[in-house]
Amino acid sequence: MLAYTMEECCKILKFSQNIVLNSQTVQATTPADYLLEILRMEIQHREVVRKERLIKNAGFYTRKHFDTFRFDDVTLPTGIDTEYLRNCRFIEEKKNLVFFGNTGSGKSHLAQAIGLEACNRGKSVKFFRTAALVNRLSEAKNEKTLSTFLKQLMKADILVLDEWGYVPLDRDGARLLFEIISECYESKSIIVTTNIEFTRWSTILYDEQMTSALLDRLLHHCYLLIFNGDSDRMKNSLIRLT
Repeated sequence: MLAYTMEECCKILKFSQNIVLNSQTVQATTPADYLLEILRMEIQHREVVRKERLIKNAGFYTRKHFDTFRFDDVTLPTGIDTEYLRNCRFIEEKKNLVFFGNTGSGKSHLAQAIGLEACNRGKSVKFFRTAALVNRLSEAKNEKTLSTFLKQLMKADILVLDEWGYVPLDRDGARLLFEIISECYESKSIIVTTNIEFTRWSTILYDEQMTSALLDRLLHHCYLLIFNGDSDRMKNSLIRLT
C-alpha cells in the first residue's frame, strides 16, 4: 500500500485542506461516525466557499443586508410581501422586479440585499450599473468577444441593472442593452432600479419601437415596487449638519 500523508490524500481526492484541521478536533465513538462527521464538515465548508465565490463574482458595490432595509416607504404590489423577496421566489418563477422612485430612496440597497440573499441560496448573480454594463458590452463588441461575454451573462440566474437611465446611452449601447433584455426574456430574472418613468424610456433608448419591444419583454412577467421616500443620503447629510 502506498504511504500517502493526509494532505496528499486530500489533494488527490480534491478535498480541501480543511479536513486536515478538522481531523484533529472531531470526536466520535466509532470510526464510521468519525468519517461521517469529517465528510459533513467538508460539505459545509464547500458550501461556505461556494457562496463566497458567488458573492465575489456578483459585482456588488458593497454588501447590503436584507435585515437593515426598511420597507416603510416602499409600496409592494399585490401578491408579494417581504418574505417573497427575501426567499427569492421570483427567480424560480422567472419574474422580473422594477424598483421605481427618487434617487437615494433605497432602490440600490434593496437590489443588492436581494442579490446577496440569492447568492446565499446558491444562485448566480450579476450586478451592474447599467451604464457600466453598456460600456462592457461595447468594449466586448469592439474586441470581438461579445459572444463570449454574453454567454457569461446568460449563465447567471439573475441580472441586476442598477441606475437605469441615470447616464445617457449611445444608440449602439441601447441596441446592446435591448439584446440583453431579449436574451433574458422568460429564461431568467432581471431587477431594474430607476427614477425614470416608463413613458420617458424612449429618451434613453432613442427608438420608440425598440423601447416598446423592450418594455413588453421586461414587464410581461414583472412586479413594480414604488419607492416613495426621500433620499436617505440627503437625510443623513442633514442630520450631520445639525
